[in-house]
Amino acid sequence: MGKHRKRLLWSLALIFGLNILIITLVQTAQAATYRQGSSGQAVRTIQEKLVRWGYFDGPVDGIYGSKTEAAVKKFQQKNGLTADGVTGTATLKALGMTTTENGASSSQSNSVDLLARVISAEARGEPYSGQVAVGAVILNRVSHPSFPNTIAGVVYQPGAFSCMDDGQIDQPVAESSIRAAREALNGADPSGGAIYYFNPSTATSGWIWSRPLIKVIGNHRFCS
Repeated sequence: MGKHRKRLLWSLALIFGLNILIITLVQTAQAATYRQGSSGQAVRTIQEKLVRWGYFDGPVDGIYGSKTEAAVKKFQQKNGLTADGVTGTATLKALGMTTTENGASSSQSNSVDLLARVISAEARGEPYSGQVAVGAVILNRVSHPSFPNTIAGVVYQPGAFSCMDDGQIDQPVAESSIRAAREALNGADPSGGAIYYFNPSTATSGWIWSRPLIKVIGNHRFCS
């Protein structure tokens, strides 16, 4: 009788464990699919990429609404995918996004990617400390009350960075820029707390010269 009871309990425990595993796998599969009503950092990244490639002109707010769905459909049509407006595994792959990342790791990866793209586009060829400083300026803006409070919000703010208008943001990213992005995200700030920077030889705004200078790194002046 004791052996029978032990076998029964073992069988129940095994069934319970399998059920938990199945539920986890289903939830993971669902988390890798985004549609109207979805929200979060992954949706924001989808929107950022669609904006960058000219499919989406709505707010980058991390909310998967009708405009995001319409933009996804256009992207899917252009890339030979089923145009259902749902961002599943195939569409995520076409967007250059993985389906295995989750939560904080996905958010961190997306932050590094976007920051590195801007650093590479804006400070390619600058000293490494100058690349880190450009990343720090973006993060300083995130913390400043006069600017959007997310990296994406700062980067996509109209007129904030010339690389968003001239297409440099889509150029290959230098390896040093990826390292610089990670260093800036870890708190390094060679800019000395700057919220602006500019190259005197290419600047077209007279106003930017009115900003108090903090320091010069390479070809960039970093200002408060």
